[in-house]
Order: sequence, then structure tokens, then C-alpha cells
Amino acid sequence: MKLFLTSTGLSSPKIIEGFLKILNGVPEKTCALVIAYGQNEIEEFYIEESKKQVQNLGINTTSLNMQDSFEINELPNFDVMYVCGGNTFSILNKMREVRIDEFIKSEVARGAIYVGVSAGSIIAGPSIEIAGWGTGGDENEIGLEDLIGFGFTNIAVSPHFDIYSQKEEIEEFKKKVNYTVQELTDEQALVILDSDKYIIN
Repeated sequence: MKLFLTSTGLSSPKIIEGFLKILNGVPEKTCALVIAYGQNEIEEFYIEESKKQVQNLGINTTSLNMQDSFEINELPNFDVMYVCGGNTFSILNKMREVRIDEFIKSEVARGAIYVGVSAGSIIAGPSIEIAGWGTGGDENEIGLEDLIGFGFTNIAVSPHFDIYSQKEEIEEFKKKVNYTVQELTDEQALVILDSDKYIIN
């Protein structure tokens, strides 16, 4: 299991350095699938920024917009599964609709690195409930009832963490769940390699 969970993707020199260390190979010989579901101009902007972050490393990048038609059975194997941000509830729901969730799980089980950006990091955990928590949480506008995440880890990531405005809210959330919650600022990444885990600051 190789998880690289972030708030803003490969957005700083330290995070990039940490990612390349895990990649343990030549970027030009690496293939990444960037999975996105943008529902407005703001989300589309950040999705494009995520794509550029991967491409700028020299990685061979394939983009998959879940709003477009595609054939799961025609997708090749990838070294990196890069899941972009947006509304967490809508993204997970769309993943299930188009069945890309099962493809992601099989690729990660095969050894691909899972890179999460914001919502993508939340989805990797046991539940996405934290996505809607607090004043800055996502709105569950589609009324998604099944909030079970991919379960790659028993840690729920709280991205874009601001200690000044969110500390009390997150502490309250921690009291109501039976799994670990990890706050991540925009400058941090949570790396999980099998049983080993650490934070990049």
C-alpha cells in the first residue's frame, strides 16, 4: 500500500521531493492517471492545476474526466492513481456510478501509488463523513447516504486545516468517531507505506 495524501497536491518543493522518493523510479518512465470530476469553473481550475503538477515532473499523464464517456476495460495499468479534489460527496458518488472506484482499488492493490488531493485524500480513508463537518465542509447536495470510503487506511484526513479556525471543530469530530483523524495543512502530506506512516511538513 502506497498512499500520498495531500490538501493541495504536489504543490511545494518538500512535497514533490517526498513524492519522488516514493516513486523510486524515472518520472519519464512513469504513467499516471489523473481522475477528476469538476462541476464548476473553480473546480475545473484546480483540476487543471493538479494536471500541470504531475506533467511538470515529466510523468506520462492520462486525464480521466468522469463526466466523459470511457470504457473501464480499455484502461491500461498505471503507476500512479491521482485523485483530484472537489465536492467529496459528489466525487465518490460519481466514482461508484462509472465504476472507476473498483479500478482504482485494483490498481492500488497491484502496487500503484495513490495520490489524493483534498477530497481525493478523504475518499482514501474509512469514511468521508469529515468532508461535511464544520463551517467550511462540503455540502452533501446529492444526499449521499453511503459514506464509506475506499478503506485504504483507517485514518480520515481533514485537509486544508487551519488551527486557528478549525481546531475546536475537529476535536469535536474526533470524539464521535472510532477511527483516527489526521489534520493536514496545505503545506503538508501524509505518507503511508504499508505499516509505516509519516507527515511531510
